[in-house]
Amino acid sequence: MAALRIGMLGAARITPLALIAPARERPDVVVAAVAARDVSRARRFADRHDIPRVHDSYEGLLSDPEIDAVYNPLPNALHGRYTRAAIAAGKHVLCEKPFTANAEEAREVADAASASGLVVMEAFHYRYHPLMLAVERIIASGELGRLLSVEAAFCFPLPRFSDIRYDFGLAGGALMDAGCYAVHMVRTFGGSTPDVVAAQAKWYRPEVDRAMTADLRFAAGHTGRIRCSMWSADVLRASLTIVGEYGEVRVLNPLLPHILHRLTVRRSRAARTERFPRRASYAYQLDAFCDSVLHGSPVLTPPEDAVENMTVIDAIYRAAGGSVRRPG
Repeated sequence: MAALRIGMLGAARITPLALIAPARERPDVVVAAVAARDVSRARRFADRHDIPRVHDSYEGLLSDPEIDAVYNPLPNALHGRYTRAAIAAGKHVLCEKPFTANAEEAREVADAASASGLVVMEAFHYRYHPLMLAVERIIASGELGRLLSVEAAFCFPLPRFSDIRYDFGLAGGALMDAGCYAVHMVRTFGGSTPDVVAAQAKWYRPEVDRAMTADLRFAAGHTGRIRCSMWSADVLRASLTIVGEYGEVRVLNPLLPHILHRLTVRRSRAARTERFPRRASYAYQLDAFCDSVLHGSPVLTPPEDAVENMTVIDAIYRAAGGSVRRPG
């Protein structure tokens, strides 16, 4: 195809950052259509961002023959349903995190994606930034020696309790929204999928966590820990710490490194700091998605990876005395 034509399900607030702005950097990408249940909202969104076509239903966009791929930023509980529908319609999919409501649904989507031959990718944008690739390189080099612990935190204030991220019916909760990043980081840099040792939640209402901590253990013996919140005393935190027998890596703001970041490597009494481009992590993510669709390049966040991430998230909810989220 000469250009990848992407349609958007919904007019989500994240879409201008995650798709529209990065697409302007690429002549081989066209943001071609948007669909929303409120068609007037879709039209306003399309006018604001110069999107040529508007659909009054998600199904209408999925059946559009002029669309090659779909960006799915719908509420968490709807991710699985509409990703499966997009696959059935023959569309490639960039699906926002978390991939689905739970691990069982993630497996269903992964199986459908595998059978289709289409590109289906979870939108963990941080994973595609050069900062994260450098962390991966440092671990692989053996510079840190045997891993001892991996810890990740993502905490931010969201006191607007009417937000869908506090809605259990839409698969909300701090672990689903912020914590899925922390779980993914610990899994990625810990080298495998860990077991959940213990978890503790702070509940906004029954079943809806406003904060979560969890202790993890890997088969190789090292430990993991995640911390996340949408409303807690830990108001603002975004960090990654990897400790090995010879040294450690600390990353400030691994999630949005284009805004601010610092990577520090310490060994004995020596330390160095590495800096990286200020290009948005969302732009690197779109590069990876497009290169996979157009050129067959592998992606770092495929559906099988999403199954593992949702497996840990489900286990954390159970360990904290909560319930696994359900599809909408």
